[in-house]
Parts: sequence; structure tokens; C-alpha cells
Amino acid sequence: MTSEDGVPRLFGTNGVRGVVNSEEMDCMLALRLGMAIGTFMKGAVLMGTDARTSNEMIKSACSAGMMAAGRDLVDLGVVPTPALQYSVKGGNFGGGVVITASHNPPEFNGIKCIDADGTEMSREGEERIERLFHSRDFARTGWRDVGHRRCSDTAIPRYIDGILSVTDVERISASPLRVALDCGNGAGGRVTPLLLEKLGIPYSTLNADPNGAFPGHNSEPTPENAKDLIEFMSQGGFDIGILHDGDADRTIFVDEKGSYLYGDRSLAIAAHFACLKNGGGLVVTTVGSSRCVEDAVSSAGGEVMYTRVGSPIVARAMMENNAVFGGEENGGLIFPEMQYCRDGAMAAARMIEIVAANGSLSEINARTPFYYQHKTKTACPDDKKKIVLSRLQEDAADDRVDTTDGVKVFFEDGWVLARPSGTEPIFRIFSEAASEERAKEIAEHYRKKVVGIIG
Repeated sequence: MTSEDGVPRLFGTNGVRGVVNSEEMDCMLALRLGMAIGTFMKGAVLMGTDARTSNEMIKSACSAGMMAAGRDLVDLGVVPTPALQYSVKGGNFGGGVVITASHNPPEFNGIKCIDADGTEMSREGEERIERLFHSRDFARTGWRDVGHRRCSDTAIPRYIDGILSVTDVERISASPLRVALDCGNGAGGRVTPLLLEKLGIPYSTLNADPNGAFPGHNSEPTPENAKDLIEFMSQGGFDIGILHDGDADRTIFVDEKGSYLYGDRSLAIAAHFACLKNGGGLVVTTVGSSRCVEDAVSSAGGEVMYTRVGSPIVARAMMENNAVFGGEENGGLIFPEMQYCRDGAMAAARMIEIVAANGSLSEINARTPFYYQHKTKTACPDDKKKIVLSRLQEDAADDRVDTTDGVKVFFEDGWVLARPSGTEPIFRIFSEAASEERAKEIAEHYRKKVVGIIG
């Protein structure tokens, strides 16, 4: 993939990622990328990692590149991504860098950049770093001015205090709730148990020790990877289950009956209560989110704004439009009163607060409208993507269409979204309807349509 100006693209939806010690993520790439980042950023830079076994290797190479460009570094160690972002936001830093591959398998790692305001770096910033990387037009300081690195252990306490400051701790601590927490052997194990202690709520943990081999289960918070948590909850009589991904910027929930709540459910629930609390307001989410979000927001007097896929895009739209809440359908929730980024520990605290004040999670979920979704994909050469989009728009000329990101076509009984991947030669097809059969029918029809256009 290349950018619009023809520069080969490095950054995907969430940073630069690849299999460790392959050409897509090795020490040489990390070093050069560090030099590009250090040239682009101004001022001291915060660094942190998730728990992956290659974290120190990639961090050392990337750090060396940034220090060669004159950047001083503050190393926070193993921390959740939102904890680092909160420290960037609250300090006088030029930005941040997180060594993480989030939910990817253990053989992967990545490098994610954070802007000086604590948000994930904009695409414009990433493109400038990409141009520096490929041109090798790096800043090279003299021997007296190379950067230095120091360590700090203040990020996690500061982050937890920030969450507590926007949470009804008194209500939670007075409730009889019991929590089961699965940190997935990720960075969340450094934060969420401590947070629950501060909230004064009984809890038990699974996979709370950070371990980059992910011995408990893979770090993607899918239904398959929630099986142990669900079984654990059934044995202990817990009221809510919490499941983090590898860098704890996303959280998935399990109710007291053992039902896994997909990310659009927690998004809808949190959005509903944010609007109730604020007397309405704007909620921002992506075009791929379920209609249940709009239903939940409307019932609380709010409105929904849809954006292109990507949490940085959602966060910036929230900032620009003074939104009361936002997020993605994958469990990445954004709370503006805390910070403008996906925040797993904040999501855990807020969901516990909602349940403490409004009854069981299963009852709250049952009051939220439900629709069936189906997701599929098909191969599509990069040079055919614009042709496919154009044809899909032409074919849907008589329908209600949204072209915010790809082509989203609305029907009386559902919708379908066809959008090209920004990092792979594929088209993704999402659909939603009142029945599982209809959702699958719509998605398959459009998948075949895309295949036919490609020829």
C-alpha cells in the first residue's frame, strides 16, 4: 500500500505491526522508524510497552533511533496503552511511543505513536514520519546532544487516580457486586486489579500476570477466548466479568448469567447512560457500528455521528464536536471526561458503576435493542478498489447510501457496508438485519457483487 503522494505506507489502523524478526518488524526497521519519529517529534518522549516477549528488543532499537535524533526519553516500562496516553496528555511531552501489537498473536509486535495531546497520532503525522523513514532525512545530533533515557514508575498511580476522579467510587464500594477479571496475561494486569482494590469491590483474577507468550489464551477478547472467564464466573457467583486485550485499551464484558457481550452492546449501554447523565448530547462511532447504538442513544435524548473506521478518527471527531461519548464496536470505548482514546480500565470502572446504579448487566443488556450481524471479506487488488467503490455506488443509486467510509447501503430491514481495507488487498463486508439469515444473505450478496466487479 502507498499513501496518496506515492510514499509506501508503514502505519496501519493502529501503528506499524509485523511478525518479530521478519522484515516487517525487526531491529533495523525499529531503529530507522525511531530515527524518523525522533526527527518528527519535538521535546521529550514517553515510551512504554505491553507484555510481549520482544518488547525490550524492539523498544531498545526504537529508543536508540530516537535518542540519535536528539530526543530524551522517559521509559514507563510495561503499561497499558491508555495509561501512557494519560501521562502524555498530563505532561509537557512531545508525544509518546508504545511498543505493542495489541490483540495480535504473540509472535507479533508493533510501534504505535501518540500525539502530544495524548491521542493516537493522526494520519497526517504518520505520513510525515513515513516520508522521513523512506527518505532517511533524519536529524543527527552531535555527540554532546544525543538524547538520554530515564525510567519512571508514576504513570500507573496517576492513571488510576484519574479514573477514580471521574467515577462514583462511593456508590461502587457500597454495592454488593463481585467482579471476575481476565487480564489475558497483558499489560492490564498492572492496572485493573489495583483499580478494583481502590474501588473497594471484591474481585478474583485470571491471567493477571503479564506474560508475552499469552499462556492463558490469545490476547484477542473473542468469545472463544472468554470461555475460561465464563466458566470461572459460573463457579463463583460473580456479577460481572471483565476481559482485556493485550494492551488493555479494549474491554469486553460477560454478564452474571455467563453471556458474552459483543463490543457493540457495551458501546450502546455506555452511550445510553452517558446521554442520560448529560441530558442528551452527541455520541460518535464508526459506520460499522450496530444500529443498537443509535437506538440506545436516541432513547436517552442523544444523537449519533458516524465516522470512518479508526479510533483516532472517532476521538478527533469527538473533540471537534464536543461529544459526550464515543467508541468502536470492538470494545474500544472513549470517555471524554477522562481522555480522548480507547480506555479499557476506564471502561471497566464505568460499566461497574452503571451496574451498581441500575441493576444487573443482563437486565440492562436486555433493554438494549438487538440486531444480527454478519462479517465477511474477499480479495481485491489495490488498483481495483476505487473501481469497486464507484460501481457499488452506481448500483445503489435508488437506495439510501452513506459513503463516509466505503459504501453503506440501507434497506428497510437492515444495512450492508462494503469498505476496502487500508492495509490489505481485501474488501470487508459487514451487514446487519433483524434475523441472522437475512444478515448473512445481505453480506453474501454484496461479497459476490464485489467479486463480480473485480472480474
